[in-house]
Amino acid sequence: MRDFALLVLRIVAGGLLAGHGAQKLFGSFGGPGMEGFAGFMESMGMKPGKPWAALAGASEFGGGMLTALGLLNPLGPLGILGAMSIAAAKVHGIKPIWAQEGGGELPVTNAAIAAAIALAGPGRYSLDHALDLRVPKRIIALAFISGLVVAATSLSSEPDEEENGSEESA
Repeated sequence: MRDFALLVLRIVAGGLLAGHGAQKLFGSFGGPGMEGFAGFMESMGMKPGKPWAALAGASEFGGGMLTALGLLNPLGPLGILGAMSIAAAKVHGIKPIWAQEGGGELPVTNAAIAAAIALAGPGRYSLDHALDLRVPKRIIALAFISGLVVAATSLSSEPDEEENGSEESA
């Protein structure tokens, strides 16, 4: 039953986050696309906006796809965890936690799901299991450290002077 539960969690969370990243990268599902999202990133002080937008979109899209497929665990969940941690702190951090108040409830929940999948593994119903794949620990450590560096860099950027009232979030 545990493996089936992980499959459901991976497909739902990974699929939704891949879609969320597709909104940013490609303008899919009514999203802003790269140009619109790059402008949003710049309004938060993350300049130049295009590289930051590409990194956030790729973390969500790529991380979501890898997670949904159960491929190269824990790299997908780490990508999601990084993007959601930055979104929770940078976009929603000064607001109350609840989503209806603009808070970080959703990115915090997504980060917790990603962390749980990273720690538990993708389960039996995954491409990692089917292909007998294991990501080397040094690659996992490098991905984790890279994520910390990106998060620290993004959190140190200052938003533009004008208040950003956008509800666009990660």
